[in-house]
Amino acid sequence: MTLKIHIDGSAPPYEQVRAQISEQARAGVLPVGYRLPTVRGLAESLGLAANTVAKAYRALEEDGVIETRGRNGTFVAAAGSAAEREAAAAASAYAERARRLGLGEDAALAAVRDALRAAYGG
Repeated sequence: MTLKIHIDGSAPPYEQVRAQISEQARAGVLPVGYRLPTVRGLAESLGLAANTVAKAYRALEEDGVIETRGRNGTFVAAAGSAAEREAAAAASAYAERARRLGLGEDAALAAVRDALRAAYGG
């Protein structure tokens, strides 16, 4: 697992940790069942506070990307379908909101494309 934290970046360090682990798990770079470093160990290797990594791990666990198995450690969960379900629910909620606001399909899709470009830095 390789993580790069940009202290000057616009995203907080915990969000950078969360996003990178999530993306690596989704892409299969971190396979299901991969044991993640301890919070303290990852914090030390990245030069971050343990609370920062703990916050990222909590968010990842809430998203279903990782699971903690007590003293056995923290592992990549089978989260692909959970992430897809959550994205589909968010898309459905957005589509309903756009309809209520009176946006046409083209305007709603343009807003999504703009948001995705901003989120993915493209």
